[in-house]
Amino acid sequence: MSRITVLGGTGYAGGHIVRAAAARGHDVTSISRALPADQVAGVRYVTGSVLDDAVLASAVADAEVVISALAPRGELVGRVRPVLATLAGLAGDAGVRLGVIGGAGSLLVAPGGPRLADTASFPEAFKEEAAEMSSVLDDLRAREDDVDWFYVSPAAGFGSYAPGEATGTYRLGDDVLLADADGTSAISGADLADAVVTEIETPAHHRRRFTVAY
Repeated sequence: MSRITVLGGTGYAGGHIVRAAAARGHDVTSISRALPADQVAGVRYVTGSVLDDAVLASAVADAEVVISALAPRGELVGRVRPVLATLAGLAGDAGVRLGVIGGAGSLLVAPGGPRLADTASFPEAFKEEAAEMSSVLDDLRAREDDVDWFYVSPAAGFGSYAPGEATGTYRLGDDVLLADADGTSAISGADLADAVVTEIETPAHHRRRFTVAY
């Protein structure tokens, strides 16, 4: 059993991770701005703003793994990058493993590029978000300390608009977008969460990004 704290634990990705981790017997704390209407039995729900350094400090205080499922939306536009830089420093000092749920925009569409976010088909509305989360990955890769981090890029078709089902069967990749024979890149919330909790239980990606898709 691991002590896991999930920032943004009531959102789409974070909520699935919280449920999966609790179902597999882990000690889970969710931190979010508000309490969810439906709470998972056994999970501790804490409210607070990640813009408060005291909240970030509390996230690592009694955890073995901290997962960020934060997205640069609303009040967090342009602020997730510095928040996660602070969190990474705290995690490193405390010897806590850090996992970051990013987006698909920074994945390469083929070995050597370009990035998905730089292609003509990538929605303009999501380019700013993709750029910030790509910068988060760049920052983690550039760190010269020994913080043990991993960064997860879901498939391109990931989100509450395409919830899918739990299959327990998916592929892992590295920096290149995964798609099926028809060119579809997708993963359900439940299967992404399964991959994240499996990484926590059996660490395989140290200071590396991986992607998850069918």
